[in-house]
Amino acid sequence: MTRIFNDPAEFAEDQFTGFLDLYADRLRGVPGGAVALRSGEPQVAVVVGGGSGHYPAFAGLVGSGFATGAVVGNVFTSPSAAQVYSVAKAAHQGRGVVLTFGNYAGDNMNFGIAAERLRKEGIDVRIVVVTDDVASASEEDKRRGIAGDFSVFKVLGAAAAAGLDIDGVERAGRAANAATRTIGVAFSGCTLPGADRPLFTVPEGQLGLGLGIHGEPGIRDEQMPAAHELAQLMVDSLLEAAPQGGGKRVAPILNGLGTTKYEELFLLWGTVAGLLREAGLEVVDAEVGELVTSLDMGGVSLTLMWLDDELETFWRADAYTPAFRKQRAPVAAIGGFAQESGDDVRESHAIPEATPAARALAGTAVGALETMARILHADEAMLGDIDAVAGDGDHGRGMVKGVDAALAAARIAYDGGAGAAWLLQAAGQAWAEHAGGTSGVLWGAALEAAGRSLTDGRSAYADQDFVAAGQAFSAAIVDLGRATVGDKTLVDALLPFVEELAAGVGHGAAFPDAWRAAAAVAAEKAEATASLSPKLGRARPLAERSVGTPDAGATSFALLAGGLADLPAGALAL
Repeated sequence: MTRIFNDPAEFAEDQFTGFLDLYADRLRGVPGGAVALRSGEPQVAVVVGGGSGHYPAFAGLVGSGFATGAVVGNVFTSPSAAQVYSVAKAAHQGRGVVLTFGNYAGDNMNFGIAAERLRKEGIDVRIVVVTDDVASASEEDKRRGIAGDFSVFKVLGAAAAAGLDIDGVERAGRAANAATRTIGVAFSGCTLPGADRPLFTVPEGQLGLGLGIHGEPGIRDEQMPAAHELAQLMVDSLLEAAPQGGGKRVAPILNGLGTTKYEELFLLWGTVAGLLREAGLEVVDAEVGELVTSLDMGGVSLTLMWLDDELETFWRADAYTPAFRKQRAPVAAIGGFAQESGDDVRESHAIPEATPAARALAGTAVGALETMARILHADEAMLGDIDAVAGDGDHGRGMVKGVDAALAAARIAYDGGAGAAWLLQAAGQAWAEHAGGTSGVLWGAALEAAGRSLTDGRSAYADQDFVAAGQAFSAAIVDLGRATVGDKTLVDALLPFVEELAAGVGHGAAFPDAWRAAAAVAAEKAEATASLSPKLGRARPLAERSVGTPDAGATSFALLAGGLADLPAGALAL
């Protein structure tokens, strides 16, 4: 359990402040993360990232021979697209950027959005996704990224430090991922800061096979074996999943997840090493310790990267970061290099003129966001409990962070004279930036889309304008999330809601009546997700555990739709 914190909701930000102060001689903070102080010739920027709670991943790997920058999200939550953009822009040295992260829905979405924006600005951006977890899926491209992140990041960083161009760095990273396999086991669950119980428990005398690093439990529980049997289980699992033509040299990582003692890891490694050699494998520069953790989870993972000559060169290359040092030659001094300005890279624009109708609607929209904030604060714990059944338990906290940021931005925009369209776009950008995660990006993009639909130049707004805004809201979520009805996501409540709203208005119902009817449908459909098996997102590998519990995203949407039902019609355009 995490005991040292102030406000649990600010744990990620507070710990990162201390980290930046401690290592100010070799890296600097930028909005969304950290970048290494520059030295030597420009190189391809390797930007790693994901949620907090995994130290040394991700910020602890920023430095010479490793990552150029790290994006830092909330605990177990994808960083926002705005954070990824900010760090990548700061890390860019004129030779392109490789974004690399574990294979999770929120990370894929946020890093992908940031890449598109950077490319529009003329920056060459490549993406290398880590898919090493053999327990999470049989298809390699659907596997999660867990401790194999470290192996792939190390190869990418060494390739960039060696002066390869962006094609070469990307190729090396993809080769490393294709050659990397991981299996993990959990002995106990991890506890989020401020929580009074872990995200999951493992029955006494058992272990959870196939854990995730975001607090997800294993895919099944098994009897806890003796150390030599555990080593055999892990080695056999990886050898069965070995890449075709992988060869005989491997780079192993025996990784502690947070509370497994180093002495236990050393004991386990003694057996693992013997089993690998008995299988005819040559062990190259094994790493044993905590490299990709999950807060205070009790557990261990074994990673193998099958090596060719190039991968071995990059794996064994020098590196110097806050959390990892490999040195075969003198390392140059780290501090004292010239560095670019740390100014915020986010763009700002003047608020455009709005009609009286747009200003009036803006005031109503602020009221709607205030209502949404009250609802989400009241139901934060409940939403987190729902999400923790097969996910990481952060949905309630993420929604609260998002709506609070959106409300603050909306109030600033309103005080500055903004109309509803501009205000909702500002609110959406703030939601996406501060909430992080999949839901943060979806809600942020959806609010922006609703705002763009309304525009601020109208003399009056009709009910059909609000329907169109709702349709734009839902279209943005579908376009970004790629979910359909039946996937057990927010979409299961959202699309029926929008369809019912449009049908009601189309048949002449007053907008508030149509909204109330649509909200009732959303509540019904959200509750019905309990019987569904998830097909997308982090809950997918734990589909059986999810059945019987409604989807957290659909539930939060239904709560908000119902809570807004008594507001004036203009507030209901979301």
